[in-house]
Amino acid sequence: MRGVAPDEKLFLMSDQTQSGTPAPLTVTVGQYLATRLVQLGAHHVFGLPGDFNLSLLDQMATVEGFHWVGSTNELNAAYAADGYARVRRGLGALVTTFGVGELSAINGVAGSYSEDVPVVQITGMPTTGARAAGTHLHHTLIDGDYDHFLRAYREVTVSATVVKAQTATRDIDAALMTALRESKPVYLGIPSDVATLPVHAANLRTPLVAASSDRNELERFTAMLAETVARHDQVTMLVGSQVHRCSLEAIVRQIADHDGVYIASQNMSKAVLDESHPASLGTYMGAFTRVDEARAAVDDAPLLVLAGTVMSDFLTGFFTQRFDEDAAIELGLTTARIADTTFYGVRLEDSLRALHVVLGQTPRAEVLPVGHPSVAVAAAPLAGEPLDQEFFWAAIQGWLRPGTTVIADAGTSFYGALDLVLPDESDLLGQAVWSSIGYTIPATLGACLAQPKRRSVLFVGDGAAQLTVQELATILHRGFTPVIFLLNNDGYTVERKIQSPSAVYQDITPWDWTLIPAAFGAADRVVTASVGSQDELAEALALAHENTEKAVLIEVRLPEMDSPRLLTVLTEGIAAAAAKR
Repeated sequence: MRGVAPDEKLFLMSDQTQSGTPAPLTVTVGQYLATRLVQLGAHHVFGLPGDFNLSLLDQMATVEGFHWVGSTNELNAAYAADGYARVRRGLGALVTTFGVGELSAINGVAGSYSEDVPVVQITGMPTTGARAAGTHLHHTLIDGDYDHFLRAYREVTVSATVVKAQTATRDIDAALMTALRESKPVYLGIPSDVATLPVHAANLRTPLVAASSDRNELERFTAMLAETVARHDQVTMLVGSQVHRCSLEAIVRQIADHDGVYIASQNMSKAVLDESHPASLGTYMGAFTRVDEARAAVDDAPLLVLAGTVMSDFLTGFFTQRFDEDAAIELGLTTARIADTTFYGVRLEDSLRALHVVLGQTPRAEVLPVGHPSVAVAAAPLAGEPLDQEFFWAAIQGWLRPGTTVIADAGTSFYGALDLVLPDESDLLGQAVWSSIGYTIPATLGACLAQPKRRSVLFVGDGAAQLTVQELATILHRGFTPVIFLLNNDGYTVERKIQSPSAVYQDITPWDWTLIPAAFGAADRVVTASVGSQDELAEALALAHENTEKAVLIEVRLPEMDSPRLLTVLTEGIAAAAAKR
């Protein structure tokens, strides 16, 4: 079968094409993969071309609904695919070339693994013959071993496969199903000769679906859950990021509407329930929870349900949670547990639905709203008064609008954003566990593509931005209009707060941030401002609301050692722990 020219679009969703003519009996491996991604909602695929993936990309580009998003480097492509997957609650995908490309992306894929994000890393590889012969090609280590990087990816994915000609469709489907089932990244290596081989298209008539729960196990779990819940007048649920990954926010809202229920979130799932809801406890972080009553409602809950949670240091306030995990009901991605009984094959979406049904079967008293954190309101701005973190975040609190995707980079930005009470129908996107600085600028690209009608607001530090700011060019040239707050505090403030604040390694080179868009050839697509005083910030915030047809980049000049409240207490804890070692 000849390869389809890149300008010929292939549509394979049913037995017939849109024109009514029969769909092809065969497609190429590249077309098969692209069609599966489109069927699963991953219409945008990020990456860079390289000689070993060109044939693959030529085939993928022929599929209707497939959109290529060229990134400025492979690490940014991995971050963008991750952000895309998080915001659209589904798969993200990237394509790299063998060796140099895939190794550049591996940090981003590792972050997806750490934080349960289903990303498909697709690598275009040398031909099957070259691999078998161990030919000394470029992008290899010149030792005849073509599996070095495959082995590396096995450490940061749940499935790492080199697609074979004889089993190509099975290899692809199995990998994609694994990503969906486990909510983790997978790796597909596709030799350039395999990418253009014909395979049967019949399987494409039936889109892949996520695995279902084991019916018997789900029935056993539901019965025991009903007995347990019936014994308690109050239930508190702590919600983790895996609820977001499975797009289960609506079920959480239904559970919150039952009497006798409180809902708290971990910081990676902040605002999974609108923080104005009477049942909301806000964000739980152990000893660093802002409201004592909210912490007590979790730690001292008569019945605690852990839904899709992760018990890492930053999510538990450095393990200062007081509740007993073993005594809690635990609802995981693929298992559920009540006391010492584990129910295998019970998926999170089904266990949450079971909880919703069970709560409706037993009457209980309405809970009293727990005091929410006080909403900081910025004082009237003073002309010429220098900015600090406290005033900045108080001003942002009053400026944010409902329905906003708030994106915050690791460090000052993330922990400042965590203390905000987000307006209704808003989300917080960040990397609380992997905490790779620079993640958020490419992730903003992914978020904008995933939800193009929703405006993103990005907070990123100067040190973090210097890693990945190139992807701002892609954002601007694609016509997206986020508001970007570049927090310039002359270096790595988080590390300064932990240890050796004056060390030379804490410094970064100074940039003129407001000139960056012009250097990217996009000065006409963005409004810029640089602010260092309270009145300048107020003017810039008004400017951002007024300019909705363009992106807005605001450099916020802040004191070097100043930090938001939550970051201050966290870094003090880290420094104290380090001093004891």
